[in-house]
Amino acid sequence: MNVIFMLIFFSILVAGGFLIAFFISVKSGQYEDLNTPSMRVYLDDEPNNTK
Repeated sequence: MNVIFMLIFFSILVAGGFLIAFFISVKSGQYEDLNTPSMRVYLDDEPNNTK
């Protein structure tokens, strides 16, 4: 029975860690630009015209 309580405690601890990491990433602005990452594929390389 003690193992179940220990697993519940550690799972809540890990979930809290992920929640804190999510809030830190939102606060730092990681999720603000939603358009540029999808367009970056088109802007990465110059076309190679050598034959």
